This record gives sequence, C-alpha cells and structure tokens, in this order.
Amino acid sequence: MAPAKTTSIQVQINAAQNLQNTDTFGKSDPYCEIEYKGDKKKTEVKENELNPVWDQTFTFDLGGKALDPSDSLTIGVKDYERVGRNRLLGESVVPLRDVVSAPSHSCELNLTLQDGNKRPTMATISLKISYQPPAQEVAPEAPGAEESAEGGEVGDLTYGEGGTEEPLQEEGGVVSTKGGKPSRGVARRKLPGNLSNKPMDFQIRIRVLEGRRIAGSNISPVCKVTVSNQSKQTRVKKSTDSPFYDELFFFNFHESPAELFGEMIEIQVFNSRKLRSDAFLGSFKLDIGVVHRQPNHAFLRRWVLLSDPNDPTAGAKGYMKMSMIVLGPGEQPPSEKVEGEAEVDSDDIEANLLRPAGVELRPAMFIFRVFRAEDVPQMDTSAMQGIKKVLGVGEVQKELVDPYMEVHFAGRKVNTKTLYNSDHPEWNQELRLGMRFPSMCEVIKLRIKDWDRISADDTVGTGLLNLSMVSWPGEEDGFLPCFGPCFINMYGSVREFRTLPDEFDDLNLGKGEGVAYRGRVMVELRTILGELPDPKQSVVDITPEELMVVEGFQRCRKYRLLGIFMDASMICEMEAPVEFEVSIGNYGNKLDTNIPPSSSTTQTCLSTQPTNAVFDGCKYYFLPWGSTKPVVVVTSFWENISWRLEALNMLHKTTEALEGDLMKINMGLKTRMNRAELTSYCVGMLDRLIARCRKQLPVAQAEKGHRDTELDRHMGKMRRKQLDNIVALAQELREKALEPEEVLAAAMDYCQTLKDISLEPQNSIPDVMIWMITGGSRRAYCRIPAHQVLFSTNPGCSGKYCGQLQTIFLRYPGAKHGKTDIPALLRVKLWLGLQTDQDHFDPGTTEGEVAVFAETYENETKGLLDPWSPSKMLRPHWSDADGELKLKKNTFVPPEGWEWDGDWFINPELSLLYDRDSGHKHFLEDIYENQSRIPGGHWVEATTSWSDVRGDSCPAKEETELPEGWEWEDEWQMDLNRAVDEEGWEYAVESTLLGWSPGERTYHMCRRRRWVRKRTFVEDQKVLAKKQKMEQAKTEGWEYAPLFNMRFHVKKRKMDMVRRRRWHRKMTAQDNSATAIFAIESTRLSPGDDDSDDDEPKAIAAPRVFLSYDKPHKYQLRCYIYQARDLIAADKDSSSDPFASVSFLTQSQQTEVVKNKLSPVWDQTLLFDEIEIYGDPTNMERAPPHVVVELFDHDSFGSPEFLGRAVATPMVKLSSSDSRSPRLAWFPVMNGTKQFGELLATFELFLGDDDDLPFLPPKRGEVYSVPPDIRPLMHRTAIEAVCWGVRNMKKYQLSSVNSPSVQLEIGGNIQETKVIKSLKKNPNFEEPHLFFDVYLPKEDLYMPPVNIKVFDNRQFGRKPLVGVHMVRSLRDFMAETAGQLADATEPAVLPATMDNISLEIDGPSDQTIPHEKGGSGTEGMDWWSKFYASLGGEYADKCGDYLQTGLDTIQVYPYELEKAEPYGGFRDFCSTFPLARGKTDDKDEEAEEVVGEVKATFRIYQLPPDPKADLPPRMLGNLPGTGAEECLIRVYIVRGMDLQPQDQNGLSDPYIKIKLGKKKISDRDNYIPKTLDPVFGRMYEMTATIPVEKDLTITVLDMDLISSDDLIGQTMIDLENRLLSHHRPACGLPKTYCITGPNKWRDQQDPKTILENHARRRNLRGPEYEGTNRLRLGNRVFSLEQFEENSILHGDLGPADQRLALHVLHTQNLVPEHVETRFLYNPLQPEIPQGRLQMWVDIFPKSLGPPNPAFDLTPRQPKKYELRVIVWNTSDVTLDETSITGEQMSDIYVKGWMAGMEGKKQSTDVHYRSLDGEGNFNWRYIFPFEYLPAEQAVHISEKEHFWSLDETVTQVPPRLTVQVWDNDKFSFDDFLGTLTLDLHKMPVPTKTSGKCSVKQLQGGKTVNLFEQKKCRGWWPAYLIDNDTQEMTLTGKMEMTVEVLPGEEVDARPAGKGRDEPNMNPKLDDPQRPETSFLWFTSPFKTFRYIVWKNYKWYFIIFLILLIIVILAVIFIYSFPSFAAKRLVGA
Repeated sequence: MAPAKTTSIQVQINAAQNLQNTDTFGKSDPYCEIEYKGDKKKTEVKENELNPVWDQTFTFDLGGKALDPSDSLTIGVKDYERVGRNRLLGESVVPLRDVVSAPSHSCELNLTLQDGNKRPTMATISLKISYQPPAQEVAPEAPGAEESAEGGEVGDLTYGEGGTEEPLQEEGGVVSTKGGKPSRGVARRKLPGNLSNKPMDFQIRIRVLEGRRIAGSNISPVCKVTVSNQSKQTRVKKSTDSPFYDELFFFNFHESPAELFGEMIEIQVFNSRKLRSDAFLGSFKLDIGVVHRQPNHAFLRRWVLLSDPNDPTAGAKGYMKMSMIVLGPGEQPPSEKVEGEAEVDSDDIEANLLRPAGVELRPAMFIFRVFRAEDVPQMDTSAMQGIKKVLGVGEVQKELVDPYMEVHFAGRKVNTKTLYNSDHPEWNQELRLGMRFPSMCEVIKLRIKDWDRISADDTVGTGLLNLSMVSWPGEEDGFLPCFGPCFINMYGSVREFRTLPDEFDDLNLGKGEGVAYRGRVMVELRTILGELPDPKQSVVDITPEELMVVEGFQRCRKYRLLGIFMDASMICEMEAPVEFEVSIGNYGNKLDTNIPPSSSTTQTCLSTQPTNAVFDGCKYYFLPWGSTKPVVVVTSFWENISWRLEALNMLHKTTEALEGDLMKINMGLKTRMNRAELTSYCVGMLDRLIARCRKQLPVAQAEKGHRDTELDRHMGKMRRKQLDNIVALAQELREKALEPEEVLAAAMDYCQTLKDISLEPQNSIPDVMIWMITGGSRRAYCRIPAHQVLFSTNPGCSGKYCGQLQTIFLRYPGAKHGKTDIPALLRVKLWLGLQTDQDHFDPGTTEGEVAVFAETYENETKGLLDPWSPSKMLRPHWSDADGELKLKKNTFVPPEGWEWDGDWFINPELSLLYDRDSGHKHFLEDIYENQSRIPGGHWVEATTSWSDVRGDSCPAKEETELPEGWEWEDEWQMDLNRAVDEEGWEYAVESTLLGWSPGERTYHMCRRRRWVRKRTFVEDQKVLAKKQKMEQAKTEGWEYAPLFNMRFHVKKRKMDMVRRRRWHRKMTAQDNSATAIFAIESTRLSPGDDDSDDDEPKAIAAPRVFLSYDKPHKYQLRCYIYQARDLIAADKDSSSDPFASVSFLTQSQQTEVVKNKLSPVWDQTLLFDEIEIYGDPTNMERAPPHVVVELFDHDSFGSPEFLGRAVATPMVKLSSSDSRSPRLAWFPVMNGTKQFGELLATFELFLGDDDDLPFLPPKRGEVYSVPPDIRPLMHRTAIEAVCWGVRNMKKYQLSSVNSPSVQLEIGGNIQETKVIKSLKKNPNFEEPHLFFDVYLPKEDLYMPPVNIKVFDNRQFGRKPLVGVHMVRSLRDFMAETAGQLADATEPAVLPATMDNISLEIDGPSDQTIPHEKGGSGTEGMDWWSKFYASLGGEYADKCGDYLQTGLDTIQVYPYELEKAEPYGGFRDFCSTFPLARGKTDDKDEEAEEVVGEVKATFRIYQLPPDPKADLPPRMLGNLPGTGAEECLIRVYIVRGMDLQPQDQNGLSDPYIKIKLGKKKISDRDNYIPKTLDPVFGRMYEMTATIPVEKDLTITVLDMDLISSDDLIGQTMIDLENRLLSHHRPACGLPKTYCITGPNKWRDQQDPKTILENHARRRNLRGPEYEGTNRLRLGNRVFSLEQFEENSILHGDLGPADQRLALHVLHTQNLVPEHVETRFLYNPLQPEIPQGRLQMWVDIFPKSLGPPNPAFDLTPRQPKKYELRVIVWNTSDVTLDETSITGEQMSDIYVKGWMAGMEGKKQSTDVHYRSLDGEGNFNWRYIFPFEYLPAEQAVHISEKEHFWSLDETVTQVPPRLTVQVWDNDKFSFDDFLGTLTLDLHKMPVPTKTSGKCSVKQLQGGKTVNLFEQKKCRGWWPAYLIDNDTQEMTLTGKMEMTVEVLPGEEVDARPAGKGRDEPNMNPKLDDPQRPETSFLWFTSPFKTFRYIVWKNYKWYFIIFLILLIIVILAVIFIYSFPSFAAKRLVGA
C-alpha cells in the first residue's frame, strides 16, 4: 500500500524593496513574519537594510486535509528592536484561492505592503506560494475564481481582500494576475446571457448593518435604500459618524428577470439635521443583476464605498456595511454567516470592500460619439400631413419623427440634440459621462427617443451595451471599455405606426425580445481614466476632421439574402391568404409605408406569393406550393464585417462540437459504458479540441476593404490568449491518466471559456426576420441572427444554417397572447452573402431547377348590368399582384444575359384548386331559405329564395348537387341550435344590413332559416385531385372576388364584381455567367395603350422566382405512439381523456382517446401514406422534417384542451435493405416553457417510390399497434406495495372524505386496498400490503408509472375519485433480487413504538464513575452557551468558556432536518405522495392544489420466468401494527431570523402559534415587539395521537392591536415520518451521556436500551458487553478508549457502559442532538422564504414511559451595569473664537453619551475663556445601562415615540461617545472634536497629555473595560478632514472610565456632576484660573482680567494725562489771581 500523500503549503520569501526607515539612527532591521491560522514563522533579521533579500522557504503542514479556497496567509514585515516593541513596516493578506485553483498549485506574487491603517505604501515584497494537495485531488473552483470569472475589472464584482493585498495590480485600470501558468479561473467572466421575459416573484433583501467614517462632523446619518422604484430608510442615528443600524428591508417584485435585473440598487446616506436639499452625504449604486450573478445570488456583510456621483474627485464619503440578497422562486436565502468560519475583521474595511478585487476606484469618463442613425420608423401621426396635402400647403413630405439619442448609465443620462422631421438623423455629437471606475453598474442603455410637443417623449428603440462584452480583465489581453465606430441595431415593436398604444410598446424599452427592426445608430465609445467631464462640456460637436475618419467605417457592400421555402404547415390562421415576408433590417419590409420606394427595395422579391391555406385533414392548414417552391430574394447594403462574423462562427462551431462530445461522454457515464472505450473517446475529444483551438481566427484585411476598430484588435488578442490557454490545459490534461469524470469536469470549464469569448458586440448587420402576414396584418414571426446564415468562402467560417434546410417554429409576438398553438411551421433554406459570392449559393437539389418568370395580372371589372371589361379605375388592366404597377405583357424586356423561353401562358394560383371542403373527410353542407314581405303583408318567397351565408344565390336544397367523390349521410334538416324561433327562422329589417334576431317584429321585412346536411368523402383523394386539375386546365384561369382587396376564388359568385388571372412567361439564362436572381423592368407604355400616361415614371418590377421540381418523392411515415406519462389532469375528476394529434408536413392524424388516464397507453401506429417531399432524398435524410405530436384532453362538449407538445425527428430509411430498428424514446411534453409529462414514441420515414415498404404493423381492431420488435421487452416482475394510509384529505363536493380506499395501477394491472372505516379514528389501512405479479419492461427506461387513486366510499354505492398521484419513476424502489435484505430495508426500520413490539424499559442508571481529570466547571453555563458554542464563528464570544470545559455541542443544521443528506427526508419506511384533484374552476390558479397525501412504499424485483416456480419471500412482509400511538410532543423554538416585515415601520411584532391536529397553542401574549430577528426561547408541550394528528404546523404571526394579525410565514413537520424512521429523529442523541449538569440526559431510554432495540430492528447480533469498556455489535468490536482517547472527562458523565453504548449509537447513522433551521413560507409568495426559524422537536411515545425534564431555553436576561465617566481636564483644545480684545479663546465644555442613548446626553459645566485649550471640570457622567455579558451588547428597551405602545428592544455595541464643544450664548455652539470608545476594545490612554495623539486610535493597543473595570488617562479628540478623510487632532481629554456591575452600584454610590452623593471618588471644584468666567455675569472680573489686563497702560497714561490736564487747567485758572496777589501783595 502506497504511503499517504501529505498536504502542505510552502512559502518562499524572496525579497522586499523600498521599506520605510523607522530608525532615528541608521536604517531599519527588517524581518518577515508569515502567519497561517495562528501558526507563525519568521525569517532572519537583515540589519541596517531597506531592500532585504531573504530567500527562505517555510512549510505549513495541513495534516492531510485539503486547502480551503477561502483561507489566506498574512505576510508582515517588521523592524526588529532590541528594546521595546517591534514596529510594523508593512503587511498584506494573501488569499489562497488562486493557488488552489491553479493547475500547478503555485503562484508567484509581487505584493504592495500596507501600513497599520490599511493604506498602501511604497514597499513591495516578492514571494512564491506552492500547495501540495491530497492525492487525486482536482483543483477546486475557489470562490474567488468563480467571482473573478464573473466579474474582473468591469461590472461584476469579486470579494477583494483589500486594495493591493490581492495578487492583482492596477495597470491603466486593468486588473492583472501575475505568476503561475494559465489557470482555469484567470480572466474569466460570467456574462448575463439570455434572461427570461416571464414575470415571476422575486424578493430582494437589503440588510444595513453599520457605517464607518461617514463624511461630516457631528452628523445624524440616516440610510435610504432604493431598489427599482421602491424606497425604505433606516432610523436616524444621532451625533455619530459610525452609526450602527442592523436593519433588514424586504422588497417584493413580480417582474421578469429581463426587466428586473437591469434595475438598480442605490444606497444613499443623508444627514437628518440638515435640509434635504443639502443633506446628501454619499451614495453607492449597482445593478440588481450584478448581485444575482454572485454565488448564492448574494453579497454578504460587505462594505460599500460611498461617493458623490456629482463630484467623483471628492474621494470616499464613508463606508456602509451591507448584505444584499436576490431571491427567485424556489430559492432559499444563504446564511449571512457561515457557521464555524471566522469573520473578516469588521474594522478592516479595505479587506472586505465590495469592489473589483485589487482595483482602486478612479475618476473616469465615458466618451460616446454619436454620429448618425438610420431607418428610424414613423412615430407621429400623419393627419396634419394629409390636411396640408388636401389644402395644398407644403409640398415637401416630412418624415414624421423627431429623434434624439439618450445614453443611460448608473442612473445618469445625457442626450444629444433633437433633429426634427428626420428618419436618418446625423447628430455628430460627443456625449461625456463621468463616473468612478470600475463601476458596479455594467449595462449602458442607448435609446432613440421621439420628441413630442405635448405628450411625453416616445421611445423608438433601445440598444444595450454590456460593459463585460466590450472590456476584458487580464494582464496581457485586458482592455478598458471601448466600442466602434460601429452601428448598434435596435429592436422593438413592429415598425408600422399606430396611433394608440399597444401591448408591444414595452419592447421598445428593451424589455423582452424585440419582434422588429427599429433602426440603428452609429456610435463610438472610449474610456479615459483620471479625467472627469466639464459639466458645461458634457455635449460637444464632433469636428469635421474626426468625421472624415469615421466615414471609412460606413462603406457598404451589396448583400443578397436568398430564401427557399420548401414547406409551410401547421398554420392555424386562415382568415385570408397567407404570405411570408423575409427582411433584414429595413430591406424587405413591405408593410412599412414610411419607406419611400427605391431601387434597393423594389428590385427584390421580398415575400412569397399570397396563398390560400388548405386543411390538412385533421387540425391545421398548409400552403399547397406543390412542385413550385417560392424563392425570396432581398438585396441590402451593409458594412463588410465578414471577418468578425466568421470568427464568431468558428468559435460557435468549436463550442458546439465540444458540447456534443461532452453530451456523449455524459451519456456514456450514465449508461456505464466501457471505461476503456470512454477513456479513448475522451482522448479523441481533447485531440479534436486542441486542433480546433489552434486554428487561426479571421482578422481584418485592408485589401478587402475591412476596417478594424480598437475593440477588434483587443478582442482578437484576448481570444487568441484564451484559445492558447485552452490548448495548454488540454494538452496537460491529455498527458495525465485521468478518469472520464475529471476530463468531463475540465472540459466543461473549457466550454464555458469558449462561450465567454463567443460574443461579438460589434455586429452591425441586423437579424433576419421572417413574418407571416395574413389579411394585411402581421401574425407570427421568427428572428434569426445574421451570422447563422452568413456565407464564407472558408467552409469552417460559414454560419450554422447557411444554405442548410432548417425547420422554424414561428412565434406570436409579445408575451401576453396566451395562445398554445403553433402559428406556423416552416422548412426553409436561407443564404446571406455578398452579391459577388452569389454563385456559391446552391439550391441544394439535383432534381429541381430555379425557374424565373416574368409575371403580370390581367384585371377586369363588371357593373351590375354590364359585361366583363378591362379594369381602368380600380386597378390597371395589366398590373402586378398588388395593382400598384402597370405591367403590360408586350412591354416586358428581358435583362441582359436572359432570353424568353416560350410565350406568355396562364398560370393560376395552385391554392385556388382547393375548395373549402378540401382535406375534410366529413363536411356540413348548409343553405339558407329566404322570405320577405311588405309592411303589413304576409311572408312570401324572396327574390333570392335560396342563398349561402353571404347572400349569394344558390340552388334550392332539392337541387343542390353532391360533389364528386362524396355521399350524403342523412337528409336536409333545419338548424335549431342557433338563436332562432321554433321553426328555425331568424328575422331582420334588411338582409344586407344583418342584425338577425330570433323574435319577429312588425318592422322586420326579411327572414331566413338554415338547412344543413352532412356528407362524407368516399373517393380516393389522389384520383379526385387529378380530375380537379383537368377541369381547372379547361377553364380560362380567372379568379373572382367582390373587390380587388378581398379574397379571390375560382367559382364565380353573385356578388363578384372583379376578376383577374395570372400570366407567366419563363426566362432562361443565355450563358452560365448570367445572374440567376435578378430584377427586370417593363418599357414605358405606348401612347396608344389604354393605360398609358405620359407623366408616368418607368415601372420597376421583380420577377417571380420558384424552385421547380418535375415530380416529388413518395414517402410513408410510421408513428409508433406507445404511451405517455405524468400528464396534467385537465378534468375535474382528477384525470384526463388524452389523445395525440400528430402533424407531419401536409398531413395530420389522431390516436384513439384513452379515457380517465394520466399515463395513457395507446400502443398505436399511425400511418402517413403518400407523403410528397420534393428534393434529393439524401439531402432530406440529413435534415428530415420534424414530427410534431400534440396531446389534448378530449371533452364531450367544447374543443379539446391542450396538454402539451413534443417534437421529434424521424429515422429516415431510403432503402429496404436498411436493417436499423427504431428505439422508443421519451420526448418531453412541453406546455409553454414548462414540462408537463413525457411521451414514449419513435418514428420511421420510408422512401416509397418503388412501393417496397415493410410489412404493416399488426392490427388491433381498426388501428395498427406498435410492432413487437419496437415495443419494450417485457419480463415477469414482482411489485410489493405498502399503502400505509391516507392523510389530510380535503373535502370533496362539500363533504368530508371519511372512508377512503386506494387503487394502484401499473401497466394496466389494478389492485385496491380495503376501505378505511373511519378516517378520523385511524387513517391507516388494516391490511396495507399489496402484491403485483405483472409483466413489465425489462429496461427501467420504459417502466410505466404507478398511478395512485384515492376513492371515497360513500352511501348508495357512490365512489367518487377524490385524489390522484403519479409515481413517475420506480428506480428508487428497485431491488436486484427478492433476497436482497440489506440493513437498510424498511421492515427492519420500524420503531419500537408500534403495538406489536414489546420492550423492556430501564431508566437511566445512577451509577457514577471516578474522574481522573477535569471537573464539571458548569457554573454560569446555560443552554445558550452550548448553542452559541455550536454555532462558532462570530457567536464564539457569546459562549464564554464553554468549549474549554469539554461539554457537548449540538449539530446546528442550516436547513430542515429532513433535508440533511444522510436521512433522505425520512422516507426509509414510507414515502409521502401528495394527491391532486385535476382542473379547478379558478383560471388564475397555476399550481395544482394538494388535496391529501398517501403514505406508501414499493419494492420491485424480478421473478422467475416460470409461472409455476415458487415465489421468493416477501420483502415487505414483516410490517408493524397499524394502530395509533399517543405521544408527548415538545416543540423548542429558539429564535427567528430575517422575518418579513409586516408593519409600516419596516418591523414586525412576531409571536408563535402551533397547531397539531385540532390542538392549538397561541403565544400571542408573549409577542416580541418591533423586531425581525426575535429570540423566542420557548418550549411548548402537547400530546398527540399519531398518525391521526401527525402534521405539526408552526406559524409566526405579526401581532396587530386593531386589525387581524398578519401571517409572516409557517412551516410544517411530519411527525409520523420522524416517529417511524430508523434514523430515530424523534429525539436526537447527545454526544455524551450526562446524568447531571446542563446536558442532563433527556431521553426516555438510556443508551444501552436504545442500542439493544436498534440491534433487534436491524437484525444485528449483540450487543455483547465485555466488561464496561468493550462491546461487540454484529461483526465489529468497539472499545471506550477509541472514542474517549483525547476527550476531557468532566464530572457530569454517567457510567462507562452507557457512554460506550452511546458512542456506538453515533456510528449507526442516527440523528444527533440538533437544532434545525426551517424556512417560513407564505401562501402569497409560496416559493420565496419569508424568514427562518431555528427550532427542534422531541417526540416521546407514552408507551415508553415519561421523559426526563425538558431543557430551559429562557432567553438570557440583561444585567444592570453603570458606566461612570469622570472628565478631569482637557488640553490643547482648538481655540475656535476670537474675543473683542483679539485673544484666541474657547468656552469649553464636554458632552457624552452611550450608543443607543442619544436622548440621555450629559454635559459638563463650561470652562469659560480657555486661552490655551486647557479646561478643568472634575465632572462625573453616570450612564446606567443593561448589558448582556455573553452577547457583549448593550440591551436598550425604550419607546420610539410617546404614542408607541411597545418598547423597542435593540442591542448595540457598548460605545461611549465624548465630544468637545465651544459654548456660544447668542448662536449655535461650535463643534470642536469627538471621541468614540468601544468598551470592548478601548484604546489604552496615555499617562500624560504630551504623548496623546490620534495614533492611539489607529491600530494601537486596546483594553476590555469589562475586564479591567477602570481606566484613567488621556485620549485624543479629533475631526475628520472632508478632503483627505484623515483624523485631525483637535484636543485631548483626561478622563476616568469605570464600569460597575449592578450589585456594586449601591455599595459605591456617586452623583452626577459634583452633586451628592459626591463620593467614590469625591470631586472637588476644579481649580480654574481666575481668567475663567462669564463676562456679563462678572463685571468686575471682566474689567480686571479683560479690560485692565489688556488696556491698563492706556488707563495709566490716560490718568497721568488727565492729572496733567487737570493740573494745567488749575494752573491756568489759578495763575492770574495768584500772580495778581503776588504783585499786589508783593
């Protein structure tokens, strides 16, 4: 035995460059650290080096396990420090998905390192990662690989692991992957493909989780979510830039995917504090289709970047964390958190950002150059033009359309100017759109719109340009979006103008498939990165020089589209002659009156000749073209883009060839083909694929006039790269000795790559349209891409159907027609190519020739009394078929190279040979007897006494001749089944006015009555057709009609006023060089002609071209219709009366009607004789006509009801020596797009020219049966059936079903059970076993279904059918032999709860064991700890130390328990088959209603061929008793998730309601208000009698106070299945046997008893115990040591023998202890989940004794805590104001609150006049709150509004927000800074203010306050710069933050602020400087510290000066008197 192959990861660290130098002296000392799942490895330290080279390799051992693609490596480069902490130089996270998906499992990377804030640095590191996978492991498709396949750089998204951490680099906006060989996931994208147009239910869920770094200061953000036209918004979160919402929104739609996926999801964030006009902060947009194309149709917990769409250069405006899910019918939402998977750090926004991986969003600009448009249809009414023409005003005819071009992208649009009255507008303008690239939107909509003066502008047509088709991700072959210059074709509704809107107008908007060409527009797209358009220059004109360059791309070549119509059958419209129009673009459209005549349109043969349809003898009509097949020729002019379409055809052919090989390999695997042959075929497939992919694709050649665009060059390079990649991978795969399964998986990936590159967006040639026209209106169409019929001189580049005969099913336009029939079926051959290549067109036959005829019609008219005369007024005497051109016979001149072949001859229309009874075998002849009277007179014979329904005279009924070949069935009878009186008369005022009524009035002047008589066709159809053809030859060929625009007929009638006949003259080519298809023209009419007109222009006409055959080949078709199965019930009795209608070319037949069957067996052969098919039989064998089988339900009254349709191709046999035998095959029966059953049939088509046909099949009565060599081979088979009982039967005909019996039918064999006496007492059958000894097909492919019918046995012998079910396949119930009694057989799977099994029940033992290690350790542990420990991942923090104690965990299923793979839906004993009741009266009801259930199972095995041989023992013979069992039911409801909101506020008030039988429990009183994720934590206990009460229904309702409660959703559990299943889901088994503690054993029986019962039921020997540590069960020996070798043994465990028994039980595939997740459904949207419910159910039969106590699921209750925050001081606060004295100052105060308590903010007092940013407060905040320690969340319960009835409960993270403000008395306070602290990860404060900075908040050390209890120090306050989005320090705060449990609050009281009790600690008044005061309350201080301090010297100087002045004044005043005194006194 070879040694096991180990698994490992090898990481080679090569070198780093440009590292940051963090050392003050010298350089950094770098080393590299690699971490994988906690395992760290380090390189050596390179001292004093910034470009280190390590070249070291490290290995991580995976222990034999495969590498998970979601894993990642963390690479970090650090600076080594001998003292202190090593500093980070850069780091990067490397996802390993590319390593896993790469074929070599290795990848070389060159990564850009990021700093601690996840910002890119200049440093890079190179490394190589290699992965050693397990043996025989195929490289899995990693999530990232799939996502990169879906997205890449443009449009689609990948889960990028942050900016430059991916192995992706940005090179000019292109995402590139470096290193490694080409991988299957590189440069792959997932394209939208064709989306359905059928409306269906969709639900879009948007969960808004939280926001980070929202732009703005002190904002109150609110998030608005808009999906399509619906909008919802979150609650307002006040005063925070990091709001936490966790709100879920539901958006329900009923639209088609094609419409919905083009709509957008828009996330907008507003600031609620501002006016709405300027409150916008940022937005994010993406298409709904982008989300739908992701895995699970969801983006889960991803960050989105907000930006300003009007200013893309403004940078990021913040981030929002979202989950987006798109759910369709039948889809279930993914879990937002994968259990057990670690979540990406929520703070690491860059690593979890929703954007193309590795690409930075950059400003970009789309430049659309719109040049011109062509063929724009009329959009305005021509009424005014008609009036002007009558009045003679305005001579010029105007085009009735005013077009302009509009471009939509990402919610923005720009349009060109409007050009009035122009259907060929030339705008020549450049449109510019700005964006952030790559965009999350990927569809550009180009719309041509028609300007209207009054009403809204109309959409002419829409073209879609998908960015993923015009760009490509990759390193070498990647390119930005580019396009053209090239035309884009637009499609929509029909071109004919309609004044009133119709149902097809939506097609012009791009919704659904357009049915007609609406024009085309020439555009060019370029993408410029790094630039944005000037808003004033968004639309500019293109310069003439640039227009000259583009003219070269508009050069056109002449193309010819040729079509040969071989057959037209299955026509259901026959109101008028039928013709088929072929058009390409606007060429060939004959009904568009807006197109002026031109040589390009009139020189072509556009459509087939209008032909009257003929009945095919059964259901449909056909066109009798006979031996002359019409040829249609359309000449058109298009650009020569042949190289593009040829490359496209080559890729398509390569893809189709590969798909064909894959289908054969897949079929070989299913049929178990010989492995050697299959391997050889795989090798051949790879060789063929390599050869095809090596072929060079066509490229543009200038010498041929080709002009390639930038996109052509890029796509050519990209395609070559992808093809080379496929070749390399295929060669590598071929060299390996791989299994076919591996080759199949790899080749499917190659096929997807080929499909991705098999697209051509620059296809300017429109599609080919085929329309069926009847009565002048379009009825049905077909649209064929032009490249499929394009010719190329290289056969490998021609289209798939070029020149090939193909069968086309026409379709009705639109999607609302509601019709089920086929409008028409065509066999046509199309060819499109250059006119110069027309010689290569081969009509495809050697027996026919293309005959060209000049054609003209001779027209005559007659008056009432005048004879027939040449027509002059109504139509020219000689004209074309429409009467528009004058074409006399003698004026035709053959074109050059052609000559006449014979003279003019009369060639009547073939369809005129057929009368109205042609094709019918039974016909009802009718005739009307007419009478009249004068007023007051008596009724007398009218002038026209006998007439037909049109009033034309006809012979009396006695004189009516019987047509040849017919005979009368009975005599003439009055038709009384109409609105007539008792004598059959109906009355009218005048016969020509109609208005017939059954009652006679005095004013009635006319009356009539209808006589009818049946006749039957008895003569051979062939003989009669020859006679009619000879009679027709004797006639003059006239066709008659009342008017020229009405339908013509052969026999002249009374009302006919016009007639015409067709003249033909054949022409032949004089030499081989003459063109086979051409146009001819007549000469100008001579003046002497009757119809001459001197002013008449020269007439131009087209020839009539036919493909003529001399004679047809005769064939015989044999249709072997054996049986059908699984048909829908069309009758009210739950059955159908099906018959099959088979149509083949011109004939159709029907099978017999099989009564009351849903799986009818016809066993009938239908013979189609004398089928005439023209053409070479060899060519016909390659493409034989299709056989269409339609199934109908026969109704006695009314028309049959359509059931479905199957299409098949017959096996063609051209020789009697062909020994092939057809094989019956199942054909799907389709009704619309859905399958409703299958048909088992086969078909043979014999060439019967020599009448050498095989013998006819055996006849059964009047019908032929299927030959024995074709019908399935039968063998003797036993079918054992157990009909256990019926359940949940609904009323039938207003009466309950009480006494049912079941009838089983298989292959015509019927058996019925006994009648249940009373369904209410016991719904099981007393004798459920039934046995069939039948002959069934040996191959299970032909196995007939089992029909289950339930009858209700009522009084008076009535036995109505009340329900049916069809078991389509019995493969799951087959056994090889009767003795195949494996362990899993149902008789051994019976529970010990049935009344025929007696058990000895022992209670749990009290024996204990000594424990050597570990204790119980269960204090504080509850059931929720176990639950969260089992969930793991993000819930692991909520379980405490539970996992470390060694206690049990439980299995949490993310789906319903019955959907778990090991348990098979618990159908091991009985399967549940739903019953239906057939058609209901409700026409809107789509799905069949379930009216009941049947519990049954089957066993099928082969019996001995000899009927006399003994039968083997029964496999289902040992059955338990069928009595009822009384049980105790415990229903544990854990929690609800993602419930559908029912209230206007977007929430619900859910509660639980349980129903079991008639018992109901409503828990309305315990509803949980206002939540979508309720935690119920409830256990409900009830008793039930199973199976009488088996269906447990759990309903979640929304409580409403006034109105009735709303249903959110419900789920149902079948308790009977769980009770009977051998997997024992009735009570899950715990992992360990505990007799105490939180995991105490709760089952009724101990493990030993359960094991003994299990062994007895499974027929296993044992259990035999060897002591208490060993036991033997069957052939295996188990020991306790092998189970508990590495386990922790705690004190709660029970005895060793019980533990060993439990361990053994876990090896027997029994259900473990679990919690299941059940999806809730609502009848309003039955296929879309409305939420989830986590729960489980325990079932305890009372016969086994009482169970142990139940678990306590009571939800955790929050604990009371108190947060105390003391604000001591502030420092370095920004000085925001300037005083009147010019000083910088602030009046500082601090505000704080906890998250979720914004209404309870607390503020300090104000520190006035802080001159240096310092503030002193000594102020205490006290925030009491409720906290869930295990949840780590604050529990907030409060009313949102004062009128709210209930409190809203929310859980938010414990966050403290502290803000610094500047106080203003006469204005709003100024915001200075903020700080938000997460109490779980609180940044460690600094001890001094000098060390405090914003770096503390950017990756610094954190502390959990709940663990540390108290923390004091300095924290920074900051503001976010709106431009750079970086933190700016605006202050520092010294605080003490302390959290106290509730029990300590009273022991350590404290007051708010400095209020009493001012203690713990006591806060003294702050010692503020004397300069701190409020100026107007302290005038003296104001004077001292403001006025005096600043102006004291002014005051002193002023006082000195004042004193001096006073002294001077006194001196001056006193000096005179003093002087006088001195003089006198002296």
